[in-house]
Amino acid sequence: MSLIDEFKEFIMRGNVLDLAVGFIMGVAFNSVVNSLVNDLIMPPIGFILGGLDFSQYKLVLRPASQGAAEVAIRYGAFINTLVYFLIVSAAVFALVKAANTLVREKPSQPQAPPEPPEEVKLLREIRDILREKQ
Repeated sequence: MSLIDEFKEFIMRGNVLDLAVGFIMGVAFNSVVNSLVNDLIMPPIGFILGGLDFSQYKLVLRPASQGAAEVAIRYGAFINTLVYFLIVSAAVFALVKAANTLVREKPSQPQAPPEPPEEVKLLREIRDILREKQ
């Protein structure tokens, strides 16, 4: 089998295709959640907290000077990213919970035990006869 044939076989497996589709959906979901956090959630939070824009908060370690860029710790961007993470985590949790609810099997009715083999039946009959004789 040639290398190209092996590669075709590998790519055509269901798991690889599922993974590719999941990755593409994840990237698309990422942009939706980014917009949700940055455009819908953080502005009202900032408004409630007195007009704060978290993305602009930073601790400047060294201001920008001639030819050197500013060195700063952007903790506001970290807060935005943390909110983003919490939203993604909640969405994934809800998705997994919904999938588990759909997939979860209902408990089946208890089944009667299988009928014992013929040898066991004969041994029980012998046992019962011996008990009667005693």
